[in-house]
Amino acid sequence: MKNSKHAAAAEQFVRLLEIMDDLREKCPWDKKQTLESLRMLSIEEVYELADAILENNLDDIKEEIGDLMLHMVFYAKIGSEKGAFDMADALDAVCDKLIVRHPHIYGNEKAETEEEVLQNWEKLKLKSGKKSVLSGVPVSLPAMVKAYRMQEKTAKVGFEWENKEQVWDKVQEELEEFKETETKGMSQERKEEEFGDLLFSLINYSRFIKVDPETALEKINKKFKSRFEYIEKMADKPLDDMTLEEMDALWDEAKIKL
Repeated sequence: MKNSKHAAAAEQFVRLLEIMDDLREKCPWDKKQTLESLRMLSIEEVYELADAILENNLDDIKEEIGDLMLHMVFYAKIGSEKGAFDMADALDAVCDKLIVRHPHIYGNEKAETEEEVLQNWEKLKLKSGKKSVLSGVPVSLPAMVKAYRMQEKTAKVGFEWENKEQVWDKVQEELEEFKETETKGMSQERKEEEFGDLLFSLINYSRFIKVDPETALEKINKKFKSRFEYIEKMADKPLDDMTLEEMDALWDEAKIKL
């Protein structure tokens, strides 16, 4: 161990492995779980961690990291029961991968900037057997996150606009094409396609101005939620009986007070 903190973490990690052994042997719920049954629960835990990060709640982040570690240990336990892999195998594999993909740290390559590191990373992944630059983008990612990641990855191998002005021009072009689907009475399928093109181009622009679109939208979702809940709280009659003007007045109050 390089330091006492690593030793303490290792001790607690072993403790978690031993607790998982007990739970898998003795707890009726834990005994029934499979890789498939844990999948959605793990996804929920990732989103809970994401929420804690947006709130900058360090106590919750700590808790959610622990919950995710529990899930990783659970998957490894099931893997070992199947005779496929255990936690040591998984950790060994990721350590080896990190060393191979950081030749500027563990080898003779040079990478002075973040961009050079990412470009080398993609090249190394292709050399290791990946058939496509995009093969590492999970199919199950939310569409907005997936679009951002695909654009990031293709940019690393040179498939990229030269500057943000070009990207903004593309946004304007896609906006006009989407508007035409309305003015020319095009089909619903065509509207959907052009709206998707518009969103994709906006996500591309967000990369150039270093704004994460998923985070930006989620912050707006939270803002909308808090303001609308203010309307519900302050309304002196059912919302169905209120006029839009009355709700707008409370909305403006919420903008000031929240």
